[in-house]
Amino acid sequence: MKTRPLGRTGLQVSEIGFGAWGLSGVQWIGATEPESVKALHRALDQGMNLVDTALAYGEGASERIIGSVLRERKDDVIVATKVPPANRVWPATGPASVVFPAAHVVSSCEESLRHLGREHVELLQLHVWHDRFLEEDGWKDALLGLKRTGKARFVGLSVTEHEADAALRAVSAGLFDTMQILYNIFDQRPGDALLPACRAHGLGVLARVPFDEGGLTGQIGADTTFPDGDFRNHYFAGIRRKLVHERAEALRGLLGAEAQTLPELALRFCLSNDAVSSVIPGMRSAARVDANAPAGDGRALSPDLLAALRSHAWPRNFYQ
Repeated sequence: MKTRPLGRTGLQVSEIGFGAWGLSGVQWIGATEPESVKALHRALDQGMNLVDTALAYGEGASERIIGSVLRERKDDVIVATKVPPANRVWPATGPASVVFPAAHVVSSCEESLRHLGREHVELLQLHVWHDRFLEEDGWKDALLGLKRTGKARFVGLSVTEHEADAALRAVSAGLFDTMQILYNIFDQRPGDALLPACRAHGLGVLARVPFDEGGLTGQIGADTTFPDGDFRNHYFAGIRRKLVHERAEALRGLLGAEAQTLPELALRFCLSNDAVSSVIPGMRSAARVDANAPAGDGRALSPDLLAALRSHAWPRNFYQ
């Protein structure tokens, strides 16, 4: 497993990180705790040294599972977690004083640390964002205060889905060390402005949703069903399943020596942008860990293949 610098932090992160939303058993339905524990152990065995979670993932369930696994091991693991919006609304709605009041930022970090069983977290991220928050100071003093006291070594943002430009001013604000963005073959828009800006200002980048919530794995068909309560019932509502299946199938013609499967193609696409520090697919089984880990070998896609992938972009948002 190759590593890359996490921006200017001095940390080296594995090219493939472990996305831990699915461990919570909420919204992503189907994972069991024993299976989740096995998957995380396998990821660490494969050299993944970055684990991304959030307080909102099962109201701490994901963090607690991670904490239990890390207490069993001696690995030097970089843990990233997130402060949820106080009003629990995604994307950000209202002023920063409502979304991230100072006391909430501090108490959320402390709660995450209790779940993880740690005295500090390597990266603390705000779980929603809009650049208008830069004009308010309460959240800022709280977040940077946690960094000064060492409870959060570094701080960053998790940028709202399909709204990369909503964080452009934050990149140059001098407040943040990292950006977490939705970036994949279908939604390539961060590559236009946000990723170049992060590179220019030395911010680390975590690329999430590389598989478009499963759409880029080729395993979703027009008749695919999801368990009750699974958020994918909404994400792939209406004719979305049919459309995503057709678009995934169209990508199969690009498979070959550079990428033999759609998931490999999806991961290598993200890592072919040198602004990306790590890509963090969700992995709920050891088998998925084993399938994804080889893409972290440092090999980028060729310029010709990347050019071909441009025509497969599918600009949209969560609702259309």
